[in-house]
Amino acid sequence: MGTLQIALAVAGGVVLAAVVAHSAWSSGRMAPRQPLRPHSDDEPEVGPAEEPGLRPDPFGPDQFPLPAPERKAGIDALIDVIAPIALEGLVSGEAALAASPATRRVGSKPFSIEGMNAVDGRWETPAAGQRYSAFQAAVQLANRSGALNEIEYSEFVVKAQAFCDAVNATPDFPEMLEEVARARELDIFASAHDAQLGFTLRARSAAWSPGYVQQHASRLGFVAGVLPGRMVMAASRDGMPPVLSLAFDSQAALAEDPTQAAIRSLTLALDVAQVERHEQPFERMCAAATALAQVMDGAVTDDNGQLLSVEAMADIGSEIEALYDTLEERELAAGSALARRLFS
Repeated sequence: MGTLQIALAVAGGVVLAAVVAHSAWSSGRMAPRQPLRPHSDDEPEVGPAEEPGLRPDPFGPDQFPLPAPERKAGIDALIDVIAPIALEGLVSGEAALAASPATRRVGSKPFSIEGMNAVDGRWETPAAGQRYSAFQAAVQLANRSGALNEIEYSEFVVKAQAFCDAVNATPDFPEMLEEVARARELDIFASAHDAQLGFTLRARSAAWSPGYVQQHASRLGFVAGVLPGRMVMAASRDGMPPVLSLAFDSQAALAEDPTQAAIRSLTLALDVAQVERHEQPFERMCAAATALAQVMDGAVTDDNGQLLSVEAMADIGSEIEALYDTLEERELAAGSALARRLFS
């Protein structure tokens, strides 16, 4: 083989190697990012506070005082139509339960019955082993499905009357037109003060695998939700709605090989009226979005894909504070039992 042939063969080998290397490099860039492998016993472990771009949740339960537990949610004239039910004598809890309708809804609105306990005089949901001196039936005036209408009110009357007939009681229904008008007024207020916020985190370059998202989100306090592709940040009190939710493509979460599933965006969501103010949910939402964007090489945008600056987040925060004040003035404080019922 001549010198020229050898030179050409060497050059061809170099070009081929370069092509292979470039292909491997490009493939690595396009592959979804994977979670960091666990540390072995002989390697020093880096905690969340030491990893660039991640910090422990600054709004943990020790950072703010917990409010006093509220009483169990019950019928309230502020958001319910209430029909008092008079009895000729005491009625057992068993009889009340047997007389109650099978479904506790009237159209799209919750329907409920409470009894006055003959022993302590408190209103409660009828229970076996108790005796009641009076009842009241109620239907909710409004929720996110809209205001109570005439058809739903009529259905409410039918259901409540059937209960009364079964326990030999007499109902006193309020005027339908007045209650429907009150429902419309409440619905107008609720519609104007219902805030459900969403931040979108978009990958700048390489996509993310489900494990990669879950690993970084869990370090900020998110835990797996009930639905695939959903994580939640729990409230500081048991039984309360989550402070925040994080969602990504459910198909990616259910993929046979999650390491190859590519996620290019995820959503952080806050249902303002459902979360107590003391939880500082919007501040935590901004902190989580910023931390995840930094460590996962992402960009925080609104629903329309517009980048959200620190100044824009601050402006939204000011509006949220004003909303909290308005809800409290209306006795519908965010996260309260009444607010959770109305904004549902």
